Parts: sequence; structure tokens; C-alpha cells
Amino acid sequence: MLNVELDEVNGVAILSPDSALSEKDFESASSVIDSYIGKYGNLKGLIINTKSFPGWESLGSLIKHFKFVKDHHKEVSHVALVTDSILGDFGEKIAAHFVSAEIKHFKFDELKNALSWILSTEPK
Repeated sequence: MLNVELDEVNGVAILSPDSALSEKDFESASSVIDSYIGKYGNLKGLIINTKSFPGWESLGSLIKHFKFVKDHHKEVSHVALVTDSILGDFGEKIAAHFVSAEIKHFKFDELKNALSWILSTEPK
């Protein structure tokens, strides 16, 4: 399951997966985020918060994840990858070539630092 916490005051969404990601997880996250974007405009930041990456339930889930990124990457200024997974460093380096958001990796116990980074930056 993908837990979605949205701070409407600051324009920051925190996505916290606790099991393999499903297609419904991305549909649910899209619904919450799209509603915010419709009301207020772009998100200042998106935080992906997970100790280790749980993977996907299926190939369909992976495709839905790529579609989620494609549909939202221009509406998010900053992405913080808050994880101890090696995918955090990989994501920071590789994803920057495919999305317009600024991306930064933080260790799992640095959630507050990630939020501070997003709140202290200017939207792109």
C-alpha cells in the first residue's frame, strides 16, 4: 500500500510505501495530487519516504508508476528521496535526466531535513 499525506498549506506530498506498489496505489496517489493541483497549482515538493524500496506487484504496476511520473513531473518542483535503499542515489542521478524537478537523496532518518530542503527552495 502507498500512503499519501498531503500538506496543503506548504504544497508538499509525502508518499510512503509499506508493501509492493500496485496499480491502485498510483491511481489513489494521482487522485489526491491531481485534486491539489486543480485547486492550488503545482506542488512545491514530493517526498518519497521508505526505508527500502518495496518493488512493484506486477509489470502493470511498474507501467502505472512510469505513467504517474510522466503525468506529474512538470507539476512538482522538488523531489526528495528519503531512503536507505541504494535506489536513492541511483534515482537522484538517473531520474534527473527524465524529469524537470530537482531531485535530492536523503537518508531514511532525515525526513525533517528533506522537508526543510523543499520548503527553503524556490519553485522551479
